[in-house]
Amino acid sequence: MIKVKKAVLPAAGFGTRFLPATKAVPKELLPIVDKPTIQYIMEEVVHSGIHEVILITGREKGSIEDHFDTSAELENHLRKKGRHDLLKIVQEVSEMVTLVSVRQKEPLGLGHAVLCAKKAVGNEPFAVLLGDDLIDASVPCIRQMIDTYEELHRGVNPSAPGSALIAIQKVPWAETHLYGIIKGKKIKDRVYRIEDMIEKPEKGTAPSNLAIIGRYILPPEIFEILERVRPDRKGEIQLTNGLRELNKRAPVYGYEFFGDRYDAGDKLGYLEANIAFALKHPELGPKLKRYLKTLKF
Repeated sequence: MIKVKKAVLPAAGFGTRFLPATKAVPKELLPIVDKPTIQYIMEEVVHSGIHEVILITGREKGSIEDHFDTSAELENHLRKKGRHDLLKIVQEVSEMVTLVSVRQKEPLGLGHAVLCAKKAVGNEPFAVLLGDDLIDASVPCIRQMIDTYEELHRGVNPSAPGSALIAIQKVPWAETHLYGIIKGKKIKDRVYRIEDMIEKPEKGTAPSNLAIIGRYILPPEIFEILERVRPDRKGEIQLTNGLRELNKRAPVYGYEFFGDRYDAGDKLGYLEANIAFALKHPELGPKLKRYLKTLKF
């Protein structure tokens, strides 16, 4: 049985859409209510049964690693103050995962970020989660995908080239030009056999309204492919191009996950995520709901 035991989290981008807030603070540490955005991603990984994470970082991103590290001074302070409730929260964060950090010296595209994880991943399938996409679901999105991936590989020769599984979601037709869009055929409930992927098609040309969302399960064969993918006009190595090449050798599937997705890399999506998660917060939810009812639009 093929098992997914490692996750790659690319976190080397500049976060320019949130300047000036991200001039000194990585966008991954911007809070959704009372947790950094990337902690929600880490919790999804852990709750999916993965406990080894490869973090792809860039310059001045050391504070992300610090967030998941032990802080003896802070813990001693909370202990002395008798704040054992907060101490427990801090310790749980530092014990959440086994974290391996890999430096991406230049932000040369998502494909390049994934390629940076080659040595740390080794010869096994792995998950990739993008921090901009927050998915709130009763069963974590990447857990849904792992279960589907394993089901697709039951009875498959282990020596055969590995397939890939990509998270997809229906979006309004008027917004298809903002996403990578798949062309494919539905082969079972929520699963599509992908024939092609088009990155941000021009308005009116999209083959479907099934958009690629930031969750992937990839085989180790993707590394050799990404090493040969030509950079685009911006000099970046695109993961989509690597997946299109992989699709010539082994099936690439799309999985239509269930859950609510928020684009935390967009200002409006970030605000929507804060409101949605705050309304679910046991302490803040009732108060925020009362406040929202007082607003006049």
